[in-house]
Amino acid sequence: MTTIADPKAPRPSRPGPTRRSTHGNTELYAWVFMRVSGVVLVVLIFGHLFVNLVAGEGISAIDFGFVAGKWASPFWQVWDLLMLWLAMLHGTNGVRVIISDYAEKDSTRLVLTSLLYLATVVVVVLGTLVIFTFDPCPPNSPADLLPSFCTA
Repeated sequence: MTTIADPKAPRPSRPGPTRRSTHGNTELYAWVFMRVSGVVLVVLIFGHLFVNLVAGEGISAIDFGFVAGKWASPFWQVWDLLMLWLAMLHGTNGVRVIISDYAEKDSTRLVLTSLLYLATVVVVVLGTLVIFTFDPCPPNSPADLLPSFCTA
């Protein structure tokens, strides 16, 4: 026998505090970004490791001159820039989700997320500046401190 609930009876309330989501599709885009950036990062990182460690002379050949020689090429500047930006944004998005899941107070969540975004901006801006303003042969430097390719 099937019983039908009385429509005038009070409905039980939902247990616990509820927080209304105002994110819209932002969380969907963040989820998709994590998957796509993860795949691209795997390619970039393994390419980076292959060129630096396998195709070259190994870890002993990596020094100031090696990095300076690589960053003389716009290809490697863009490669490293993509690695930096994707890794920082991927990591920031992951930490943002962790903060959202575990920070119980809205004020705590706001402070932690603000600090996370500030740190991300600082690292991305400084990293980008280093990649594009790096000069392995600064003028008026002592010749004995410069790499061998600078004296040519």
